[in-house]
Amino acid sequence: MQPAVNTKVISQSTMYQILFAISLGHLLNDSMQAVVPAIFPILEKTMNLTYTEIGFIAFALNMTSSVMQPVFGIFSDRKPSPFLLPIGMASSLLGMLCLAFAPNLFIVLLSVLLIGIGSAIFHPEGSKVAFLASGSKRGLSQAIYQVGGNTGNSLAPVFTALIFVPLGQKGAVWFTILAAIGICVLIYVSTWYRNKLNETPFKLKNKSQSSNENLKITSAVKLAIILLIFITFARSWYSAGIGNYYQFYLIKSYGLSIKSTQLYLFIFMIAGVIGTFIGGTLADRFGKRNMILFSLIGTFPLALLLPHVSLLAVIPILFLIGIISSSSFSVIVVYAQELVPGKVGMVSGLIVGLAFGMGALGAVLLGVIADTTSLKFVMNLCSFLPLLGFVAFMLPNDRKKTV
Repeated sequence: MQPAVNTKVISQSTMYQILFAISLGHLLNDSMQAVVPAIFPILEKTMNLTYTEIGFIAFALNMTSSVMQPVFGIFSDRKPSPFLLPIGMASSLLGMLCLAFAPNLFIVLLSVLLIGIGSAIFHPEGSKVAFLASGSKRGLSQAIYQVGGNTGNSLAPVFTALIFVPLGQKGAVWFTILAAIGICVLIYVSTWYRNKLNETPFKLKNKSQSSNENLKITSAVKLAIILLIFITFARSWYSAGIGNYYQFYLIKSYGLSIKSTQLYLFIFMIAGVIGTFIGGTLADRFGKRNMILFSLIGTFPLALLLPHVSLLAVIPILFLIGIISSSSFSVIVVYAQELVPGKVGMVSGLIVGLAFGMGALGAVLLGVIADTTSLKFVMNLCSFLPLLGFVAFMLPNDRKKTV
């Protein structure tokens, strides 16, 4: 028997100024994370790093934020802590300083751990702010929040081309300014968050538990959550292949410079921003499960073509892959939150954090494979990852509950 998807929403007006503020905070937070892959081509040359070592840097960043996100999510479900938001950004600021002046791989790894911890602190509370401010527009609100993060991630190629190519590793110090701005924005959001908790009896945990205090998570719901984690895991493996290694594939296979490859990555990532927003809005009409299926299965034929097309065809194919593959990003988060009401922080940590961080294992594995075989083999291998999305057929059909 399939579990019912809880689509009850909180009766309140949508707080757009808070949504845009937390989306900006998400953009700045994920911009800090985007600095890490953006600086890979520079570190590869100056420190003579192998693809495996680059994979370990990506692993340190994503695994830290992934393992810690559910931990902070569980903690904040029990004790909402609004001012963890600026504290997380402060950790990222310290990481940026260390990264700018890191003399060796060990200090680079320490730097990205600080950035990862900052992200782990930010995301569960950020998701709860988006939840609190959403009113009846849950899909749209989550899309606005996630678009901020995806936009921050999409700036990695811009950072490489405009900052790290001309300035080198020390260019990372400029991102402390963005972190300082983020701290100010998140202090404003945290103040609203604290006041919201104080002025109403609503608590992200307690309100939903008023009618679900003794809610038992059924085995069917557990299976659905596991499937969502697996789907996110597969998506993040594919994203790791494109985000971390495709620029090197372009350099070796098409003879492009480091700077020129960043345009291709930017096209892919900015398309992901568009896809995130489109997917969040279409899911309410066509169903979340259907959107997840379309996202992964629709990506497969394009991913299969990508390593074999001419340079002229790379941009349109990357653009379409970015839109389609990212169209389920915010949808998966909302779907999981509705499956387990009252556990917004924990569920957000599991989906956005743990699943993506476990996907960081892919960054290491793909790096090892690239060192032992070739980048072309890695790109061909990545092409088949979207096929794992077929497990979405096993998810409950939420559309029956929303029409």
